[in-house]
Order: sequence, then C-alpha cells, then structure tokens
Amino acid sequence: MRRWSGALLPLSILLVLLALTAWLRYATEFPEERSDGKNRHDPDYIVTQVSGRKLDATGKLLYTLVAEEIRHYPDDDTADLLEPALVYLSPTRPPLSMRAVHGHANSGGQQVDLWDRVELRRSASASDAELIARMNELTVLTDEERAFTKSMVLITQGKSWVQGVGLQVDHKLQTYLLESQVTGEIESHFAREKPPR
Repeated sequence: MRRWSGALLPLSILLVLLALTAWLRYATEFPEERSDGKNRHDPDYIVTQVSGRKLDATGKLLYTLVAEEIRHYPDDDTADLLEPALVYLSPTRPPLSMRAVHGHANSGGQQVDLWDRVELRRSASASDAELIARMNELTVLTDEERAFTKSMVLITQGKSWVQGVGLQVDHKLQTYLLESQVTGEIESHFAREKPPR
C-alpha cells in the first residue's frame, strides 16, 4: 500500500505536465496559411483606359462606365477606379453623368463609391438648363439609378444656385433632394422673359 501511494504523486505530476503540454501546443499552434493568395488584398489585374456598358435583360443600355484605370481584387471581388465616369442614358430623360478622381466598386458593381472632386451633371433639356452638382463624395446604387451623400453639396442650374448638406438623387424620378442647411438663390422665370416692346 505504501509503494502505491508513493508512486501516485509523481504519476499525478506527470499527467498534469502532459495535459499542460498538450494545451500549450493547441493554444500556440497557428492555422495553416493558404499559399494560393486568397487572403491577400492585391490586385489580380490592372486595366487602363476602360470602357464598359451595362445592359438590361432585353439588351437596352442602362449606363456606361469609363475609367482611366481599374484595379480588381480577387479576395473580395471589388475594384478601385481611377478617374471614373458613370453615365446614364435614357430616351425619355436627359443624360446624367457622375465623375470623380477616385472610385470603388463592390462585388458585382451594384454600388460605386466616388470621392475627391465629385461632379454630377444632368444635361440640358428643352425646358431646363444644365444642372451641375459638386461634392466631396457620392455613393451610387447603379441598378437603382439612385445616389446619395452626407457631404456639403453645391448645385448650379443656369444663374440659380443652391447648397446644403446631404443629397439624395433619384434619376428615374428626376429628383434632387438636399437634406439640411439649405441656402440658395433661384432665378425667377419672369426675369428670363424679355419684356414686350
């Protein structure tokens, strides 16, 4: 009985050390890194002077996207754009173009974030002068033909101007909604008409 109890203490210490060693190995073991490059955020291709078109299911042109350079990243299927220009063309509405120095498109291109000297330009129509909006950044939901920003915006149309913070654009409805701190000067239609002689 005495020999068995004397061996129990070293055996217990050995089992504790064995369990501690196994736990330390598990806790400090790093997951095996993939060597296929999937975890890296490096471009897999860079294309310059790009021009692309998006068509609907019937083949009708929805918009065009041109850029000086596109860098595509395979890990998240996104793209960085240099000098992007997105143009909506419609037979029933004036063309609408959005330009910036930089852009970023999500996977699939349903959202394009533009920043640095962003300019939105709606062409003149028979009844309205050209509309130009300038801001620091703009998020475009390409398939929905909508855009929005929380930055300061300056809109000019003819001799009229208005500025504010935050903008929501709906190209389908032809609406431009400034959200807050709105000030401006609107040219009267009466001032444009020449007085009778």
